[in-house]
Amino acid sequence: MNRLKLLVSLVLAGSVGSCISCNPTSGSAATAASSSSTAASSPAVEVTKVASRKLALTVRLPGELQAYEVVSVFPKVTAYIDSISVDRGSVVKSGQLMARLVAPELAAQRAEAQSRLQGAEALHAEAEAKLASDENTYQRLKAASATPGVVAGNDLEIVRKTVDGDRAHLESVRESAEAARAALKSVREVEGYLQIRAPFDGVVTERNEHTGALVGPGSGAGVSIPLLKVEKTARLRLVVPIPEKYVADMTEGAKVDFSVPAFPNETFSGTVARIAHSVDTKTRTMPVELDVANAADRLASGMFSEVLWPVRRSRPTLFVPTPAVARTTEATFVVRIRDGNVEWVNVQTGEVDGKLTEVFGDLRDGDEIAVRGTDELRPGTHVNAQQSSPDFKGSAK
Repeated sequence: MNRLKLLVSLVLAGSVGSCISCNPTSGSAATAASSSSTAASSPAVEVTKVASRKLALTVRLPGELQAYEVVSVFPKVTAYIDSISVDRGSVVKSGQLMARLVAPELAAQRAEAQSRLQGAEALHAEAEAKLASDENTYQRLKAASATPGVVAGNDLEIVRKTVDGDRAHLESVRESAEAARAALKSVREVEGYLQIRAPFDGVVTERNEHTGALVGPGSGAGVSIPLLKVEKTARLRLVVPIPEKYVADMTEGAKVDFSVPAFPNETFSGTVARIAHSVDTKTRTMPVELDVANAADRLASGMFSEVLWPVRRSRPTLFVPTPAVARTTEATFVVRIRDGNVEWVNVQTGEVDGKLTEVFGDLRDGDEIAVRGTDELRPGTHVNAQQSSPDFKGSAK
């Protein structure tokens, strides 16, 4: 009986083995199971593509409005103020009389110069008359000397020398008269400085003296307070210190918007007119001036402004989602996924435009990178790449 049970067991075992060896799908099933196990062991990483585009964003920079022209008016001569016809806030026209000074000593100098000129002119007239008389005498003697024995040759020579001396004296007197005339003109010009006139159309922004005060030139040591200060405000300069990283691709003639605290709900505009082309080594900024029309006089010099400065690139650059940039104490990098393997690519960051960050490094447009960069994804690690949500894809357009 036992021998019969053993025989039946052997037959059943042989039948099962034959069925297994005859099944052609058993090997592929084992391979698929192995692959599934490997895929399940690789971490899933959300990826997106590097985008190439031209940078075009606006940054807010501080600026200051300045008068297009400003002149501190100092008297050119020491004198007393006789009258001032303008005050702070007065609107003046070019050449308009603003103040009148008096200096009695200048009147005395003018009288003296006039007297010298009159004396020099009298001497000049006398010298001209004497030269004319001596020349007439010389001509008569010369005509008479044509008859032998009438005029001695020595007498004729003496008269000729006298005429030459008269000519030299007349030239000297003429130069003296010209010098006296120039001296009188100079005194009169100095007297003209007693009338202080507006240098251009503008507004008086300072008045520091009053009638009766003794004033003088502003070139002396310690003299720094002007009599008046005039500014041209119909056109203003908006001075903006541009950070060094924004100075590329600046162009004259570009229109730039700005706002001021005095009119918080309004936007004004100016035109880039002057670029310094030199970076201040202390502030690492480059001064740029914008011309601002101010015909309505709503804006004023000295106002603080917030400038909406356009930042542009002449060529396209690469952008990645901001979270894709990983930073450690040793490097700044993005995690590139190539053929399912992790690579670290060192980059330098540029500007941030919305959800994207500009990067510079060994990347190409269309490279797949991890949406969230982290040093936990070590180089060489095999990962299961999964495309990111449309949010990051859309922002890279």
